[in-house]
Amino acid sequence: MKKTLFLAAAAGMLMLSACAPNFGGEEEQEMVQKTDKAKEKAIIPKYSISDSYYKMVIPFKAGKARGLTAERLNTRLDIDEFETGMMRLAQDSFSTDDYLFQEGQYLDEDTITSWLARKKTGADLKKAQKDDKDFQNLGLNPALSGSGSTEKQNEESPIYLAHMLEHDYLVRKDKDTIELGGVVIGLALNSVYYYREKVGDPQKEVTISDKKLKTEGEKIAQEVAKRVRNMDDLKNIPLTIVLYKQAPKSSIVPGNFIAKTEVKAGSSEVGGWDHINEEYTFFPSDKGKDKHPDDAELFKRFKNKVDTYFPNYTGVVGTALYKDDQMQEMKINIPMQFYGKSEVIAFTQFLTGEVMDYYGKSELNVEINITSSDGQEAVILKKPGDKEPTVHIYDS
Repeated sequence: MKKTLFLAAAAGMLMLSACAPNFGGEEEQEMVQKTDKAKEKAIIPKYSISDSYYKMVIPFKAGKARGLTAERLNTRLDIDEFETGMMRLAQDSFSTDDYLFQEGQYLDEDTITSWLARKKTGADLKKAQKDDKDFQNLGLNPALSGSGSTEKQNEESPIYLAHMLEHDYLVRKDKDTIELGGVVIGLALNSVYYYREKVGDPQKEVTISDKKLKTEGEKIAQEVAKRVRNMDDLKNIPLTIVLYKQAPKSSIVPGNFIAKTEVKAGSSEVGGWDHINEEYTFFPSDKGKDKHPDDAELFKRFKNKVDTYFPNYTGVVGTALYKDDQMQEMKINIPMQFYGKSEVIAFTQFLTGEVMDYYGKSELNVEINITSSDGQEAVILKKPGDKEPTVHIYDS
């Protein structure tokens, strides 16, 4: 008997829930959230959807810079990976057993926007100071070089920092009180910088090397750490900073995290950096075949099996996450032409068997999404160690 997944979770979005932090059982709890400025009522949810992600404090408090992520990153793929990847990496510092998640409450939209700007110099600085007597020259991106054409200036001084995102982690202080226990700040960096010399001109681009990107990202992180420590609420809070390399606009896979560092409570100095070897690979593709030939061949056989038995679809594509060159996750999307619910059921049953035949023995998180022009039709999920996958077929 296949397990049935609740509709709310069936989309396979491994989001903001987790095994219950150690707050005293599985009952919904009312506690006090303590900050330097106030005490507020906080509810800890009773139930968890996944044992891999954090519970969130209720009532939900939107981040102070809500909405900026969608404006600043290139694709929806990067938006999703940047945010969920930060939560995944946070678990190395703030365990899901002991911490709750809350969107960032300290770096507001004005602060982040001013930090994302270019540093101003010369005439640009004088003009900004004239226009705003309270102007603070806080841009973390380099000023345009002072000579040559606009193209040359942009080539020599691209914008490295595309976006910043803050996540807060709350911890129990005593029986009835929770408080801020850690902060993670993500720095999304441009692998390609896009610009126009003037409005209406064709878009141009500057490719930034991995070495340069990491060097500039680490410099920016050090300055961010110093500024965070100047904020009263964050002076003595453990801080983790992660660097994310966002993919080009044309990419069909998201970017990846490249490094992280931990800044001890009370310190503003970034110590050593931990290299993160992660990468997303698309299947079928020449890159996948060249870098991961065995995985590419397995995917090809899986795809061919689907081709043979159910021809009414437009293609089978997969996106795999690699850590240290080992596949950790595989998400496969299969769009089909909808002829009726019975065909969806038959197709899903067939795919469930194939998933277990091809990926059942592997230590992978596997997600199969079956869609039609009407939307999601079914989802199949298999976690490492599962003897049977979790399957859900959507009602019309």
